[in-house]
Amino acid sequence: MREAEIRAAALEQFARRGYEATTMADIGAAVGMRGPSLYKHVSSKQDLLASVIERTMRALLREHDAAVSGVDDPTERLRRAVDAHVRFHARHRREAFVGTRELRSLVEPRRSEVLSLRAGYEQRFRTLVTEGVETGAFRVADPQLASFAILDLGMGVAVWFREDSGPDENQVTRQQVEFALRLVGAR
Repeated sequence: MREAEIRAAALEQFARRGYEATTMADIGAAVGMRGPSLYKHVSSKQDLLASVIERTMRALLREHDAAVSGVDDPTERLRRAVDAHVRFHARHRREAFVGTRELRSLVEPRRSEVLSLRAGYEQRFRTLVTEGVETGAFRVADPQLASFAILDLGMGVAVWFREDSGPDENQVTRQQVEFALRLVGAR
């Protein structure tokens, strides 16, 4: 329980201050503990960052896999994958923001582990696009570039989406799915 509070406080501090500017004392103050006392619950600030980013990537992978499971039609698979991707980024903006911005602060071997998870996530989208091209459902010259562009649709949501102003999550998701389908030339 205490570890979860510490991880949540670390996420908040990393999102607000950035990893480098956040101290263990800042995290401790957020949970009502002295900085040194945190080490009874977590091994390091680096471990906190790595766990935030790894958990985020694993959640994205799970949600993607659940969204496309049991669906054969390439267009519907991409529609569901983009829907899950955009909704995740709308609902977990801080995690997505920290995962993107603070990747540079990870050290080995955790950096390579996270990069491998990210590559696996991108590969899932590339595979969806490639399969759509192969079946004639999509018309796109470069599935890898298309997958990068689709991923950016969701990742951008983490930066600008707000629940209390502008279009709601459903409106944003519908529109981003439509953009993705146009991007791949879905028939």
